[in-house]
Amino acid sequence: MTSEFTVAVHALVFLNHKKAITSSEALAKNVCTNPARIRKIMSRLKKAGLTETKEGIDGGYLFSKDAEKVNLCMVADALDIPFVSASWKSGDPHMECLIASGMDGVMTDIYHTLDCCCREKLKQITVADIDRKLFNSKSA
Repeated sequence: MTSEFTVAVHALVFLNHKKAITSSEALAKNVCTNPARIRKIMSRLKKAGLTETKEGIDGGYLFSKDAEKVNLCMVADALDIPFVSASWKSGDPHMECLIASGMDGVMTDIYHTLDCCCREKLKQITVADIDRKLFNSKSA
């Protein structure tokens, strides 16, 4: 998993809380990253319909959705992010050994199952849930 997911969730929670058009520079400052990275990630969220944009000198990004209805799996889907995967695979499908030739498929199935479990859990967490966690913990 990349940090794009964290940046996207952070930005959406910030935009939801502010309820105002916010520039990529202001978002970048709050997320602690650079504006170009924010723009790249936000364009994918816009394409998925999770944010809106306003062009021009006073332009930026707006979260106009119901925060109770936007879950973190929707964010991951917008970014096409796998949570559990492997960049390296053991074995060789052309070898006669059943372990060497079959391990890739077995492990891919396991990773897919784990990724699905992560996504199911993320469907239970909304942008509003994160907002409540942040602000309820600060007021205590």
